[in-house]
Amino acid sequence: MKQEIERYLSKNQHTALNIKAAFFDMDGVLFNSMPYHAEAWKRTMNAHNIPFELHDAYICEGRTGASVINEMFLKHKGRMATEEEIQLMYKEKSDCFNSISKVERIPDILPLLETLKADGVDIYIVTGSGQESLLDRLNKWFPDIFSKEKMVTAFDVKKGKPDPEPYLIALAKSGVKPNEAFVVENAPLGVRSSVAAGLFTFAVNTGILTTEELECEINDSGIVLKDMKAVREYYLKELRVEN
Repeated sequence: MKQEIERYLSKNQHTALNIKAAFFDMDGVLFNSMPYHAEAWKRTMNAHNIPFELHDAYICEGRTGASVINEMFLKHKGRMATEEEIQLMYKEKSDCFNSISKVERIPDILPLLETLKADGVDIYIVTGSGQESLLDRLNKWFPDIFSKEKMVTAFDVKKGKPDPEPYLIALAKSGVKPNEAFVVENAPLGVRSSVAAGLFTFAVNTGILTTEELECEINDSGIVLKDMKAVREYYLKELRVEN
């Protein structure tokens, strides 16, 4: 047994990992969309005289749009944004994102998903996104993998990541125990959320962050890996439940 699994089991007082479900973030995990989100946030924030760099977007990733805006308002304006400001800025950011983005799957994510589906593992998406067309886009790029009832989005949460709420909702929806699922995340706040929910977590560095920025959130509850191919290999060797 891998040391990181032993540490997870010891920390959470489980005897084994018996995988029945897998929870996936979306941006930076399923789609290589974070470069476009980061640029859209930077342009929008700067247009409203709020200092914001691409790195800030990756650090904030996982929060709802309203949460990102409020975080920056508190930091740079000393107050929360009004509802009107939130609506305006999020629309500007969304419009910018839609004008510059290209849809690209993260390399090697589809073979991982297909392997899990073939093994009978329930696959859920847990995202801070609130895009109305989300399921249509998922079905186009990941046919027959995701379903509406197996999604947790911005519409389902009150707090969102880094609070454990999204992953606790996923656990409740799936009906599995924390030691019966794993998470694939790429953002520090997403990792913090899943770890706080008691889940074994793969942190995959698909963006511009340092490995250390992800490792500091793992907290004896998972492992940082370089890509989705490595996640699939780890699952097959260490987590697969033989039927």
